[in-house]
Amino acid sequence: MKKQPLSLLAGLTTAFCVLPLIPVLAAEDHSAHSAAPGPHNWQMGFQDAATPVAEHIHSFHNGLLYLVFGLAAFVISLLLIIIVRFNAKANPKPSLFAHNTVIEVLWTVIPVIILIVIAVPSMKLLYYMDRTPSPEMTLKVTGYQWNWGYEYPDQGGISFASYMIPEKEIDQSRGQIRLLSTDNPVVVPVDTNIQVLVTAADVLHSWAVPAFGIKTDAVPGRINETWMRVTRPGTYYGQCSELCGKGHAYMPIEIKAVSKEEFKAWTEGFAKEKKE
Repeated sequence: MKKQPLSLLAGLTTAFCVLPLIPVLAAEDHSAHSAAPGPHNWQMGFQDAATPVAEHIHSFHNGLLYLVFGLAAFVISLLLIIIVRFNAKANPKPSLFAHNTVIEVLWTVIPVIILIVIAVPSMKLLYYMDRTPSPEMTLKVTGYQWNWGYEYPDQGGISFASYMIPEKEIDQSRGQIRLLSTDNPVVVPVDTNIQVLVTAADVLHSWAVPAFGIKTDAVPGRINETWMRVTRPGTYYGQCSELCGKGHAYMPIEIKAVSKEEFKAWTEGFAKEKKE
């Protein structure tokens, strides 16, 4: 009878050791779809990180996931031991003591240590996400009902509005995606520290790009700041993540990250079109 609880406990512990590997396996499987922009069917886990901030967020999340599963396995193991060894049938004459100083100190100190282990990297990550000390360019984002406006103060004041392409006008042969593609995508250079200033002209919005690890509220009369450094060329998508009215679901974000040479050519071409 004693072997059965032990085997059950061993099996449960093994299961909790394997379960944390599921997000890792899902992430590895997702890498096969990295060529496809945006989210895809049957996706598990985060979108592939395209900025240092997103990489830090994913790393912190994965570490925290292992910690949580380890704690859950430990607590459930203790519960099973109590159920098996200290039930009325196995232990008809229970002990009568009510306190154990060592245990009470441990279950107070250990949770405090765990919270510190979580809090310190969490605060460091929050500060890292906040702003870049040496921005190389600035992108100003303004939320409207229901579209986004973009300005490039360092590139001669380039500005434009970005609207979602209606579903009936989507051209899949050009890689356009329903509810995510826009008529004027944002163009940014890779390997560049970009300061992003976010505000709104009417109501609350939120500029969110999962692959960049960015979700910054757009508040009327206030400018919030974040930053990004895209590490590889590609097309990345996001959406407004703050309920802003009936058109909330129809103000996507499309960002094209290109080489610095291509970005320079794009800004020169945009300025030339504006003059004409």
